Amino acid sequence: MLANAFVDNAKVMSKGQVTIPKDVREVLGVTSGDRISFIVEGKTVKIVNSAVYAMQLLQSEMAGEAERSGLDSEDAVMDLVKEMRNEESE
Repeated sequence: MLANAFVDNAKVMSKGQVTIPKDVREVLGVTSGDRISFIVEGKTVKIVNSAVYAMQLLQSEMAGEAERSGLDSEDAVMDLVKEMRNEESE
């Protein structure tokens, strides 16, 4: 097993509810009221912090878009931002 891996368990209650163990909540960075996502791959299920997962999906989808749009430098991005701001104020 990996050095940073651990095993924890919880009991499934009659309505299918499970209390996520404290150590697992800390790893996920979730607290009361936060949302989690279940990613099912075959018979394996991963539990992830929904907000973190959504951001990872967005970053994955956006990867390379700046270069494809011709924004290949920080100056090009700043020029676009300035152009957009000027259009909004007109």
